[in-house]
Amino acid sequence: MNITEAVADRILELCGKRNITVNMLSTLSAVSQSTVSDIINGRSRNPGIVTLKKLCDGLDISICEFFNTGVFRSLEQEIE
Repeated sequence: MNITEAVADRILELCGKRNITVNMLSTLSAVSQSTVSDIINGRSRNPGIVTLKKLCDGLDISICEFFNTGVFRSLEQEIE
């Protein structure tokens, strides 16, 4: 799994835990539906930290909480 996939999976996981749709997250975070969709579907290979912070605000979590999972801790180095 790479960082792009991990971010998308984490967003879907958090939406599921909060019982909200990705479209609802878009509304709550003031991030366009197309941007959220691009992140989820892997079309946005490098979502910006400001966008991720807005999504975290919509999910009512800190950016630290977003990345504080085993998946992110175990990601392989992407630069070889």
